[in-house]
Amino acid sequence: MPGQVWGLAATASSGPIFVTSYAGHDLDGTVLTAVDPADGVVWQRSFAGHPGPPRGTSSGTVWVAHAGGTFTEVGVDGSDLRSVVPEHEPHEHMGAFVVLPDGFCVIWLPGHPYRVVPPGRTARVARHTWAGGTVWSTPLVLAEFAFAGADAGWQAQPMEPWRPRTLGAGSREPLLVSGDRVLAEIADGSSGIGVCTLLDAATGRIVTTTPPGPYCHKAITGPGSFLIGRQGYGEFTTTSYDATGQALRTWAGHGMMLVDRHGTVRSAELENGSVSRSRFRVLNPDGSVSDGPLLSGYHTTAPALDVDGTAVFWRDGQLLAVDAERRIRTLFAEDDDRGVMSRILLLDHGQVVFALHDELFVVGGTGLARLDTGPWPCGDGNLGGNPVR
Repeated sequence: MPGQVWGLAATASSGPIFVTSYAGHDLDGTVLTAVDPADGVVWQRSFAGHPGPPRGTSSGTVWVAHAGGTFTEVGVDGSDLRSVVPEHEPHEHMGAFVVLPDGFCVIWLPGHPYRVVPPGRTARVARHTWAGGTVWSTPLVLAEFAFAGADAGWQAQPMEPWRPRTLGAGSREPLLVSGDRVLAEIADGSSGIGVCTLLDAATGRIVTTTPPGPYCHKAITGPGSFLIGRQGYGEFTTTSYDATGQALRTWAGHGMMLVDRHGTVRSAELENGSVSRSRFRVLNPDGSVSDGPLLSGYHTTAPALDVDGTAVFWRDGQLLAVDAERRIRTLFAEDDDRGVMSRILLLDHGQVVFALHDELFVVGGTGLARLDTGPWPCGDGNLGGNPVR
């Protein structure tokens, strides 16, 4: 690819694959590349602005966000179909967006995510029409907080009150839409502490806001229901929430999650520590966990799950498969553990697609079945990389 990859999407299980990446060493340029799984690069398009994940649609098109808060829909042949600039203030930056059946949902940040937020400005989440008009807009506030945390080297104790200085969308799945609910996260760039807000998708009314914490990976489990993970400062948990904002249960574990068509939750764990104790686990409905194999290394692609219950992911230089009985096997290995990774795409005939830094890998002959049809069978919830259900 032309530069470091930022996202993958496919609009059908046969491809093509849409890849967003940097334009070489230009950190403020985006290249959208269409790749045929068998024949390689089909076309490339360039846009101004920092790259983000592409959002594929059921009609075979893909949306990309670029400079000026502009969203452009690109056809399968690489042509521009339409561009939309949703209503926003000149100082606002797009933090995350998803494509809805009738428009967009967007987290707007009060400034550049890596610069100090001017006094009086807040983030917000908004729903927009196809024409860019605003259906509703709701402030997302991360006020001064004190979070009780712990590390291996020191006892749990309250932190001093902390005032957020920089503000960004959450680093992991910051914006998800399921049924009549929107889940949005904003986080302080210095500490990683954030809040998750559950909103009514029709009105923007806040249903609930979580306490400040080190929120990380998230997933959709059903209409209006979500999983939210916490990792860091001594936290290593996953909690399920229903559409009323009620926390139903919490598991002792956190990682990149999968939810199959039967509601079973699996997780390739990610734990910050000098010695990895991470496993592949199943999160049981009663709040217990079932252990799978130990996982070496740390950096991991967001996994994908086939209809037979086999999860596939890249970790510690290996493409691994863990079946429904939690038995592990290596599909492919290479002396390469680069920390910049994409999610896994599982295409026809068991083809596995993922990126490491600026290289796209297409691995065949895996014996895997088609992608599961559950609410979260892969990172971002579907092949299109558009976490809306």
